[in-house]
Amino acid sequence: MGSLHISSLTARKHCCCSSRCCIVPAAVSLLLLAAALATSNAYFALPDRHRLSLFPRPFFSYHTRRGEPCDIFTGDWVPDPDAPHYTNATCKGIHEHYDCMRYGKPDLGFVRWRWQPDGCDLPRLDPWRFLDLMRGKSIAFVGDSLARNHKDSLICLLTRAAEPTPSWPSSKHTVYHYGQYNFTVSNFWAPYLVRHEQIDEDGPAHTGLWNLYLDEPDDVWAAHVAGFDYVVVSASSWFYRPSMLYETGRLVGCHYCLLPNVSDLTPRYALRMATRAALRALSGADGRFRGTAVLRTVDPSQYEGGEWNKDGNCVRTRPYRRGEKRVQGIELHFRELQLEEFAAAKKAAAATEGGKVRMMPMDTTEAMILRADAHPSKFRGWTPEKHFTLHNDCVHWCLPGAIDTWNDMLLHMLSST
Repeated sequence: MGSLHISSLTARKHCCCSSRCCIVPAAVSLLLLAAALATSNAYFALPDRHRLSLFPRPFFSYHTRRGEPCDIFTGDWVPDPDAPHYTNATCKGIHEHYDCMRYGKPDLGFVRWRWQPDGCDLPRLDPWRFLDLMRGKSIAFVGDSLARNHKDSLICLLTRAAEPTPSWPSSKHTVYHYGQYNFTVSNFWAPYLVRHEQIDEDGPAHTGLWNLYLDEPDDVWAAHVAGFDYVVVSASSWFYRPSMLYETGRLVGCHYCLLPNVSDLTPRYALRMATRAALRALSGADGRFRGTAVLRTVDPSQYEGGEWNKDGNCVRTRPYRRGEKRVQGIELHFRELQLEEFAAAKKAAAATEGGKVRMMPMDTTEAMILRADAHPSKFRGWTPEKHFTLHNDCVHWCLPGAIDTWNDMLLHMLSST
């Protein structure tokens, strides 16, 4: 990292320690600073809105260059010399699982790419524009640790404009309030989206055994949906774990339970039914939710050279080009069934009296399959877990990094409604 160094900040509740970089002296010219940013692997403190910025705010173009609607989910990754747009010094709340800089990821070039849709532009998220759009509103991220990863990215992107006041109504519910804008971001821990309970801490795969009630949206989040303008739902990674599957209170099968006389219905069935139940709770059919529901599709894991628990790793230093790697296997099936369930839920929402619910797909899967370079690998916090050995992480995403594109997409989607 050259002459720059890292020092620790004090840990805060539900936040990991952050790293702070040296600040370039004010006497250094803008040209030298711009050159340093373009060539260094270190992160720099960013200017605020009212100072001369090295990162000019982009022109907002939400249509193709021919004036047609823009498909923001089809495209390629292109260099972004202006990145990063925040750092682990300017955003102190990056979870230790995602703080790749603090934990020594050697090649930080993965931050200097942006997603370029075909035939149109997807601007980087402007935090002031986003907060102005969200004034007086609320958004919830519902799902597993990748939903938390998504939320953390948004909070960090907004730090250039405002810092939130966090609170923890429960161990599974975190709230960030932006008082100046009367805007609230919530995160609900609901890894299966539906009601679940662990019945064996170890289980047949040493990752636990779970009861899943596939037709019962988890009240951790579903009981609160009436209070939100926007809800972003995403879950898939926990469905690989062994589970007993229930519908209408009755055992209908399992996934990898290895029990006699119990049909193996596969994780595809479990994810389909859980997604269906979650989207039904957001369709407006019961009169509770009247906002915009967003379903984000499966995040592909990126293990090479072995499976996740058998020395698999992700050591690439640049994105794949389009066509070099494709979504395959069960992750392809997950994406297909999610989009099928979304299409059915959108049709049902439109038929609901008043049709007040808006449903939007966020199909990030094909963009992210190209970003095997942007995972933490071994460069993350390693908190021991009972009955579970931690391995290289090729599932979550470094912050800052490729996942910030999800929030570029989110602003585009919400401002287009």
